Amino acid sequence: MTPFLDVPFLPEEAYIHFINSNSAHIDSIHFSLMGAKRLDNRVDPKSIDNLDTIIRMVEQVKVKNKYLLLNSIFYGPDLLTKNEHLTHLIDCIDKCVNAGVVKGIIYCDQFLLQSLSIEAPGLAKSLEAIPGTNTMLDSQAKISSHLDYIGETNFQLPSKLTLDRSLNRDFEKLTDTVNWCRQGYPEIKIELLANEGCLPFCPYRNSHDAYIALGNHEGDDNSSRINEKFGCRQLLDKQPYRLLQSPFIRPEDVDSYLGQADLILLSGRAQGLDFLKKTVSAYVAKSHDGNLLELLDSMNWLGDQLYIENSALSFDFANMLSVCDNHCSSCGFCMELFRAIARPLNQDQGKRKTEAITV
Repeated sequence: MTPFLDVPFLPEEAYIHFINSNSAHIDSIHFSLMGAKRLDNRVDPKSIDNLDTIIRMVEQVKVKNKYLLLNSIFYGPDLLTKNEHLTHLIDCIDKCVNAGVVKGIIYCDQFLLQSLSIEAPGLAKSLEAIPGTNTMLDSQAKISSHLDYIGETNFQLPSKLTLDRSLNRDFEKLTDTVNWCRQGYPEIKIELLANEGCLPFCPYRNSHDAYIALGNHEGDDNSSRINEKFGCRQLLDKQPYRLLQSPFIRPEDVDSYLGQADLILLSGRAQGLDFLKKTVSAYVAKSHDGNLLELLDSMNWLGDQLYIENSALSFDFANMLSVCDNHCSSCGFCMELFRAIARPLNQDQGKRKTEAITV
């Protein structure tokens, strides 16, 4: 059996036991340094400030490949301009390397990558630099450019690349991009993000990531409130059928993508232990009987209001959506499908959701 999943790490003993019991299916984990100053692109996951504790817990994970998340879209100037701040980060990374718990870093901010390369060249040479999902690698030119820029640093080139989720629903472009990668960089594995569950080509994404980064820097995150009032959440609340337009990969469709990709990336650290256990289990089994929303990171909140029967979706669901031309006003496919498989759950939300379903 070839391991194919890249899963989040949580610093919880029960989760470590769960990961180890499924290690035959898991190629890699990604973890955060935690701490008061957020260094990864998530909102308020479980925080453990003691680095020794994090290292000890990551050491317990029986998975070969372990990656450190430094994937905020940007960092406050203090980290890059005040030596004591960057030195502290370098010391933390160095400690992880010496403990043998990190193969590379996942980054989005090229300024951070360059500063680490200059200030700790020896450390950088021992680590891969892997572009994070928010670099949106969706074309040959963008992939080539990112690899060239990594080559300008002391970091190693990545052993894997995560392609942008938009390619999940564009099979022709996905095939062309993967074939180009195989020819030019045969040593690099290809990874696809399966369950983020955001809108296609989300117009709020860049700003949302910036608000998260700003909240991490200032210690006062308002990104969820902003998103609920003005962003994709308010749009999905009014037009929930749009969730079917999201370029997620269902557990049942994984094998059709593994013909192209090597790895399937799962997200959802901020959703907690129960979410991750259910999601990882579904993708290991390549099957999920229940509410599709239980598996989607960004749309998980809708699961308290709506039930989307995953088993009601056709076996060729991914193929059907791959021909989407994004002309929703003249198509109506997703709305009709949504009406057939969705039902409201919450009594208080029921009237509004029923109206949305029957519009």
